[in-house]
Amino acid sequence: MFRPLAQTLVPPLARANVNPAHVVLLHTVIGLDAAARIRRGERLAPALLLQLKTVLDGLDGQLARATGRTTETGRYLDTEMDLVVNAALNVAIEGVPAGLALTVLQSVILTVDYLWEREHREARGEVFRDPPAQAGDDPRVLAALRAVYAAYFVPQERVLGRVFAARLRRVAGGAPSARQRQAYTPLAAATVTANLGLSTQFLALGLAVLTGRPQLYTRSLPLQAALLLGTQLWREARVRAATAGPQPSSSG
Repeated sequence: MFRPLAQTLVPPLARANVNPAHVVLLHTVIGLDAAARIRRGERLAPALLLQLKTVLDGLDGQLARATGRTTETGRYLDTEMDLVVNAALNVAIEGVPAGLALTVLQSVILTVDYLWEREHREARGEVFRDPPAQAGDDPRVLAALRAVYAAYFVPQERVLGRVFAARLRRVAGGAPSARQRQAYTPLAAATVTANLGLSTQFLALGLAVLTGRPQLYTRSLPLQAALLLGTQLWREARVRAATAGPQPSSSG
């Protein structure tokens, strides 16, 4: 729903030579405004602003690809500004300690989405993401963004990546075969996490805000984590089934 809406905005903005980074900053401001309005107890305005932020969040990447401005700086900026908005929203609803803790949990959920998509594609020999162009990156800005990403996101990716790899080795009984890797990384699991992405998160939050009970959203985050745990156990069960199933015969 949101991606087609964003796509309609790409041609006019490309003709106007709009910088995708400016779109990132715009939807960041919109997200922070929504958080402030939620804090004040407003309903309709922040609910609508969150959906607008989602449209613009999808637009910046499409615009960057359409205009050849996909840069490493843009990717880091988009990810880190989303983190800022998520933290502001969660703090607006739950206060500082609980809101920040929920932001970390939310980041973990989104990191699982990233890792499971990467695992799915790599297990099938597909390219996960094309490398961004380097032209247009300010070295100082890029260095600062890399430092933030390395401090906050990289530890999550490394820990979770090692956990998922260790679980695969355990249920596979050693180094996994290509068949076991594919059993461990089904499209259905990647679909589960994709539907817990920011578009869904903001839609759910918008509906909760509209009803005057934004806490319904923040309380859903532990349930989302439980869903991912159940999906992980299912992934492991698939590997066991693939291991116990008939193996292809080998010819001399």
